[in-house]
Amino acid sequence: MRLAAAIAILVLLAACDTGTEERDAVASTRTVQRGYVPVPPGTVARGASAQAAALAPPGPERTPALLARGEERFKVFCTPCHGVSGRGDGPVVSKGFAPPPSYHEERLQALAPEQIVQVITQGRGRMFPYADRVPPEDRWAIAHYVKELQARGIGAASGQEGARP
Repeated sequence: MRLAAAIAILVLLAACDTGTEERDAVASTRTVQRGYVPVPPGTVARGASAQAAALAPPGPERTPALLARGEERFKVFCTPCHGVSGRGDGPVVSKGFAPPPSYHEERLQALAPEQIVQVITQGRGRMFPYADRVPPEDRWAIAHYVKELQARGIGAASGQEGARP
């Protein structure tokens, strides 16, 4: 019985890899390292011109469908800080974050939709840029929805108009 067990162990061990092979000879993938080649001057990233065209004023036409999309995207991206009515009373403010300015302040009511799109794209004050999260067409939809909120005057009497970014 002992002899059979010893033979079985030797057979199993004989099937093991000894680790003496050259790793380069058995590697299934090889990396090719190339020297640094700078990007030629005047090179434009793929899709950059289409994105620039999508962000160019005056933007898409203001339609009920655009405003509905803007409201949906506003609720997703903007209400955590700005609140549902745009008064700067979102849930993060109750957790200790500084309140953003109310959309119903005079200085923000004077903004054109393209300026709102620029703030969404590049950020401002404590607001970080949303260019990597919100596609250009949704930025325009949000900007038009913000202008709609301002026109309706929702939250204008909140007392938050003096808040600054």
